[in-house]
Amino acid sequence: MLSEEVLSVFAVLALRRLKREKIFILSLFLGIFLITFVCIALGNMFYTQARDISALIEAAKDINVLEAIWISISAASTATLIAFIFGTPLAYFLARKEFFGKSVIEGIVDVPLMIPHIVAGIALYAVFMRYGVLGAPLQRLGLAFQDAFAGIVVAMLFVSFPFFVDAAKEGFKQVDPRFENVARSLGASQLRTFFEVSFPLASPSIISGAIMCWGRAISEFSAVLVLASFPRSAPVLIYERFTSYGLKAAMPVAVLLISICLLIFVLLRLLGTKAGSSKK
Repeated sequence: MLSEEVLSVFAVLALRRLKREKIFILSLFLGIFLITFVCIALGNMFYTQARDISALIEAAKDINVLEAIWISISAASTATLIAFIFGTPLAYFLARKEFFGKSVIEGIVDVPLMIPHIVAGIALYAVFMRYGVLGAPLQRLGLAFQDAFAGIVVAMLFVSFPFFVDAAKEGFKQVDPRFENVARSLGASQLRTFFEVSFPLASPSIISGAIMCWGRAISEFSAVLVLASFPRSAPVLIYERFTSYGLKAAMPVAVLLISICLLIFVLLRLLGTKAGSSKK
């Protein structure tokens, strides 16, 4: 009899908890659709390639493949660094100041997110080609963008920097201005307040934005293809192998690139999480 009462109590408590958690259960159920969508698309690729593991090993040994992946990683890292250096002050300014035309500035920042990337490539090509507005004078200084590593960086930067600026801006908005005012009242300069108060508190969002910026940069294809198809980045190499030799030739390189990027992404997320936890 006592056991039945205990079970009844547990049943009531479980029912109450289920009612409290039903919004989370519903969220998980609906979210599984998107997770499944990604897993099927990528899982099928890995499963197919696992049946021909020798081709993956050959791709991992191919100097052209390794060079293309290295170009993509280094160019994406360079683009992210540039976005960080110039985007962090812009994000802080937009987060802290209200002024006439602010929505226009924010709209300009987000334009690369909206336009087709082939259009972005054409726009960049017109500016940075050998006879372009910026390309010509920079060419005379020895800095080439058309079919050059710098061109890959420019294309990646154009399509990816909004991810960093938007994330960093939201991070700075979440920093209570009173913390900054207290630091200023204690004699800290604006610059010192920024580096010792605002930036550390906003760092989780800044790190998250940098990761998203890097991920978007390394995946860029269309703009890179138009402005700098040489030296070949990994997406361009995959496209060329697919159009020239078919799916069987492109699949191993694609799987290798995804695997490396996934590993880097996970490591960056872990480091970002640890950095955020240490600030608390």
